[in-house]
Parts: sequence; C-alpha cells; structure tokens
Amino acid sequence: MPSWTDSLRFAFQPVVNLVTGGVAALEILTRPEAGDVLAEARRDPELDGRLAVSALRTAARKETLLPLHVNVFAGTLADLGGLGTLHDAVREAGRLPWEVTIDIGPPYTHVPSRALLEAVASVREQGFRISADGIGDGDVPLRVLADLAPDLVKLDASLLARPAAVRAMRTLCDGFGALLAVEGVETETQCAAAREAGAQWAQGALFAPPARRPAADVYVPPRSPAVVPVPRSGPPVREFVRPAALLPVTASAGRVRALLTGSPGVSGVVLVDRAGVPVRSVHRSRFLLSMSGRYGHALYADRPAVRLGDPPRTVGIDATAWEVLDVVAVGGRDRTSDDVAVVDAAGRCVGVVHLADLVRALAESRVEEAAGLNPLTRLPGSDAVTAEADRWLAQGRGFALSWVDVDGFKQINDTAGFAAGDELIRAVGRALQGRAAGTARVGHIGGDDFVVLTEAGAGAELETLVGGVLDVPWAVGGRAVTLSVATVLCGTGSVRDHREAAACLAPLKRVAKELDGASWVVGYAGAREYEVRRGVGVGVGRGW
Repeated sequence: MPSWTDSLRFAFQPVVNLVTGGVAALEILTRPEAGDVLAEARRDPELDGRLAVSALRTAARKETLLPLHVNVFAGTLADLGGLGTLHDAVREAGRLPWEVTIDIGPPYTHVPSRALLEAVASVREQGFRISADGIGDGDVPLRVLADLAPDLVKLDASLLARPAAVRAMRTLCDGFGALLAVEGVETETQCAAAREAGAQWAQGALFAPPARRPAADVYVPPRSPAVVPVPRSGPPVREFVRPAALLPVTASAGRVRALLTGSPGVSGVVLVDRAGVPVRSVHRSRFLLSMSGRYGHALYADRPAVRLGDPPRTVGIDATAWEVLDVVAVGGRDRTSDDVAVVDAAGRCVGVVHLADLVRALAESRVEEAAGLNPLTRLPGSDAVTAEADRWLAQGRGFALSWVDVDGFKQINDTAGFAAGDELIRAVGRALQGRAAGTARVGHIGGDDFVVLTEAGAGAELETLVGGVLDVPWAVGGRAVTLSVATVLCGTGSVRDHREAAACLAPLKRVAKELDGASWVVGYAGAREYEVRRGVGVGVGRGW
C-alpha cells in the first residue's frame, strides 16, 4: 500500500539577514506532489508532527550547516503538548535543538491558549527557538503573540503597504527581544520597504525561490542610504548574528579540518559542550596553517581539536554592537578577525558575529547621524526627536513635547550681527543639552527654534531643564535676551503621532510668545486650558 510519504517532497528557502546580507537560516517547506497533505495535517496533529520530523531528516541528509526552520501548526503544539519526536530526530541527526526554530503557524482559532503556551514552554526548555509565522495574514491574537514572546516574528509582505503597522510590530518585537522578518518579498521595492520599516530578516523569491537543494548564494539588493534610525546605545547584536559552525568539544582536528575545507565560507568553528556552551573557538586561518605545517597532520589529525582552539569570546544576545567591540578590544591583536560567539540566556551558542559587519554598520550609523545634525549646534534635527516620540507612542508611553525659542531673535541678528546670533544659538543649544537628563532628547529645528522630548512622568527633569535655561542671564551686545518655552503633555492615547502633538503645541507657543519676559506655558493634549508657569500672569488660562 502506498505511504503518504511516497508523494511528499521538501524544498528549502533561505531566510536572509537584511543587515549582513547573508543567509541566516533555511526554512523547510512541504511540497506534496499529489493530494493536500497540509490540509490533512491541519486537522491531524499526529500527521503534522510526523511531517516536521520528516522535514528535519530531509535537511539532515542535505548536510547543511545552516540553522533550520520547521513548520508546525499552533493546534499541533497545543494538542501534543510539545514535540518529543522532533527533539529525538534532531539529536539523531547530529544537530542541536537551538539550531532549529519552530515556525508556529495559524490557524489559532479554537486553539486553547493555555495549552499552546505550556507546549511552547516545553519545547523552549528542550532548546528549540520559537517563531510566530503568518502574522498580518492570519488570526493570531495580539495578546497570544505577546504571551508567546517569540524569538522571531514573520510578517506577511502585504503589510508592507501599511508601513506604520510594520514599524509598530518592530517596536513590539524590540520589547520582547525578537527579530522581525517579512515573508513573500518578491521585488526590490518590497525589500527596501521592509528595511525602511525596520525588518531585520526577510525571505521570498527575490532572494532565492524554494529549491530541492539548499541555496548556496542569494541575491540581496544593496542597502539604500535611508535606513531605520539606530538607537543611541548602538545597534543590537542580534541583528548581525550569522549561523555558527558548531561541533562537539570532543571533535578531532581531522573532523574540524574536513568541515573547514568542505565549507569555504565558514570562517571558524565553535566547539561546544553537551549543553551547547562554547568551550573553544577555532579560527580558520590559524587552524589550517597549523595543520598544513610540517608534521601538522600527523601531530594533530586524530587528536582533540581543542588543542588548536582559543578561549571563546562571547557576548549575550541582548548586547549592542559597541559592547561587542569592547570584547574584541580586550583581546590580543592576533585575534581581531576572530568570530565572537553570541549566547542566549542559558549560555548556549546561537550564532556568531563578524567584526567587519559591526564596523560597517557603526560607520553607516555615524554617517547617517552626522547628516541629520544641525551644522550650527551639532544637535539632531526635529526628525530624530519626533521619530523617538512615535516610538514611545507605539510602546504605549506618554511624553512631554516642548518648544524653546529666543525672543526677538531677528532683531538680535539685525543689531548685533549674525555671528553674535549664531553664538547665542550655540550657547542655548549647549545649555539645553547639558541639562537634558535620563531619556530626554534635544533637537534643533533650525534658526532659534529647539524641541525637547521628555517622558511624561519625568516632571522634575523637565522643571530642571526649563529652569536651567530660563534662569540664565542671556545677553548679546549688552542687551538682555529672554527665552520662551511651551510644553504639551501627551498622555497615553491622547495623540496618535508626533504631528498631532505638534498641532496641540502650536497654540501654546503663541501664548508663550505673547507674554513679557522669560515665559513657560504648559498644556495638555486635547484640552483648551493651560498653565502659565513662568512669565507675566502666572496661573491658569483658557482658550487661545
């Protein structure tokens, strides 16, 4: 009797890292030649589990070193309470569970959330990584997605037409430490849109179509100058993780040599213990040089490779690029080209980062940052500050947006000269930046206008900042100068984006400018009342 496996084939599609341009993993896709085994698997958890095992075993026969993504329906996990057979198959194939990501796909309708979350906790404990698949074109409740806290979220490419939704999902992913991928990318325009919206990974026909053999090369369009703003602490290292070549610490030098000579693109091997914790790092060039020297093969081939390895340099998955550079800096100069192993919370190696990737990204971020700075004050423009405000809104955080300007600035330029005016603007910029504490951001819109972003609950910080610039005895050419400040407090849900916040701030600016002397006016988004905290007529006002 024919078996259901007789007409079943599998294809491999690369998952591409948009930051490094390399292949991050291979997704194994079921391709039945007859019938609809996937529809049957959706109804039959046991069949779906067997499909996952068959996919893994097929990949093992291809002898690929890349991490693997195996598809499983959400209902399968909830019904089976885990995937013990898949764990056994991974071990039999000589792979490690944390090299395998389980892509949990819809439908989620009628799937018991508690059973699903317990099953996910079980497979995580085994070492598997979790991806939430089909987001944006499926039925995944947002609450369940947050509870899953996946390592990777895969969005449908149709959402690229709604970049605000993609950016919001990137913010959510940042909140629980996940990467964001876009599936079904077919054009360079879609790829550019994915990058601009903040996606770090992608897959689709543009890079490489599904194929019976794992793709060795993929096409990745070059990055455009316009990229997502880089956090002030540096880009997160998880964006630069490349697959690691892992071998057990007991591996012989001959086995390491066979892996390196058979895989020209592998820059080194990480030797790990049974728990997946890095024990030694084998650098490709130094290792092969030792093996190719006189008597090298005879001396080392059958002996443990750890003798030719170095202590591994490791960083946590939540580290930043700057922290990786700190790790590289404390090592010897002869190891500057070594890979740095990236480990998860359990200390298991989940990949490596190349120094060249980090240096290139940091250089690009510095160029982009410099291009956005005001040439007079070297402060960021309003775009950087308002983008931060939108990120806070997406995270459900309120904020205070303040506008600061110099009273009668045109007259100052006309009487004292533009050089004196420029020096005043630089001094005000230094004063604002010097008093900005915590998460406060200061931007220079242009001319004599500045913008300040502070958290809604940081009232004391805002008081200190505003008082610090209003109480300064500013003067140009012997003439006293005053400043005006207007602040709009935007609580959670009071505005949709920075544009609405700016619209609420505009009438407060007019009120502040109409007051004599140094002034500060504070109002709430959506309310017509305001408070005059500095200036003539201190108290509460109404209307504009």
